[in-house]
Amino acid sequence: MKHLPLIALFALVAAPAQAYVGPGAGAGAILASIAVVAGIVLLFAGFLYFPIKRALKARKATSQD
Repeated sequence: MKHLPLIALFALVAAPAQAYVGPGAGAGAILASIAVVAGIVLLFAGFLYFPIKRALKARKATSQD
């Protein structure tokens, strides 16, 4: 909290960067973002799918006995 005024001062006096991002770097950034989102979705899908699959398999096995 001690450095908050200094950070705010730097944020207010920041000059715009004169930078160029080429099409290759932009496409790579977009694809990396899509890959991260897809990985997170698949992670949650895996956490949900396998326990449900195991429960359904156990339920089917008990109903056949």
